[in-house]
Amino acid sequence: MKKKKIIVAITGASGSIYARLLLENLKLLSDQVEKVGVVMSDNAKEVWRFELGNEDYDHYPFDFYSKMDFNAPFASGSAKYDTMIIVPCSMGTLGRIAQGISNDLITRAADVVLKERRKLIAVVRDTPFSLIHINNMKTVTEAGGIICPANPSYYSIPQTMEEVAQTVVSRVVDLAGLEQDSYRWND
Repeated sequence: MKKKKIIVAITGASGSIYARLLLENLKLLSDQVEKVGVVMSDNAKEVWRFELGNEDYDHYPFDFYSKMDFNAPFASGSAKYDTMIIVPCSMGTLGRIAQGISNDLITRAADVVLKERRKLIAVVRDTPFSLIHINNMKTVTEAGGIICPANPSYYSIPQTMEEVAQTVVSRVVDLAGLEQDSYRWND
């Protein structure tokens, strides 16, 4: 299996637990991952501090880039990153991606991934959806992106909030094409 190069973008939507668990999962799956580039919005850092009570977001063995660093390798298709995961993905970010507005590294990287026909996974975390949100999800889907709402599953009988959130992250890891041990229906 070819090792993957993955972009993780973290926006200011609620759901920092999903981002933390994804980074932890990617660390554990290092035998399948060549590189992970991480970019966070300012609001993402603030929400992480508020929801998780720490500033550990940059304590992972990955390459971190500032939100306006257009010299980051994945700002160009020539860097050949395979997959971009936006977790959690705010509706504002999704809207900018849907309209082709590349005003920061997150939206530029998403634009690059879509134009190169690579995998974009947007873990949207909002409810309810307005018609604008739905239309933006439709547009990103038609452009080749995958909308993966942060809707947990319960058939694995999760016992903690972290286990509930992990059901979403496990689905995202599967969508990214990585092999992992996780609950499988009727296994």
